[in-house]
Amino acid sequence: MTAPVFVDTNVLVYLHTDSDPAKRERADAWVDFLIRRRAGRLSTQVLQELYAVLTRKVRPPLEQELARSIVRDLGSWKPLSLEPAVLERAWNLESRYSVSWWDALIVAAAQTSRCGVLLTEDLQNGQQFGSLRVVDPFSGEARDPRSVLESRVH
Repeated sequence: MTAPVFVDTNVLVYLHTDSDPAKRERADAWVDFLIRRRAGRLSTQVLQELYAVLTRKVRPPLEQELARSIVRDLGSWKPLSLEPAVLERAWNLESRYSVSWWDALIVAAAQTSRCGVLLTEDLQNGQQFGSLRVVDPFSGEARDPRSVLESRVH
C-alpha cells in the first residue's frame, strides 16, 4: 500500500487549468496514481484555496458551478479540518523552519494526516520537515510517482 501523500493547491490548479500543459500532464499522472491507491490527502485549506484560484485568479476563470463540482469531488478524500491542534503545530513549524504561515499550515496538515510526502512546487524539492519530505511533482526526478514513492521505502 502506498503511504499517504498530501497534495497542495498548486498541483490541483494545474490539473484543472490549461495554463501549463506539461504541468497539467504531470499533475494528472500524480493525482491518478493517488486516486487508484486511495493515498491522496488534503485539507479544507487546500479546497478553499483551490476554489478561490479557479474562480478568481486563473484566466479564464472556471465557472463557479464547475469549480464547486471539482471541490465537491475532492471532498471524497476526506479533507483534514484545521483544528486548533493543527494551528499549534503550524505555529511551531513557522518559527522553527522560517516558512510562511500558509506553507506552515500545509505542512502541519500533511504531518497531522501522517503523510510521508507533501506534493508541492511551493517549497524546496527534497526539503524535510521531520519525516515529511517535499516532492515537487514538476521536477525532472518526480516524473514517475511510483519510483518516487517506492524510493522512500528503501
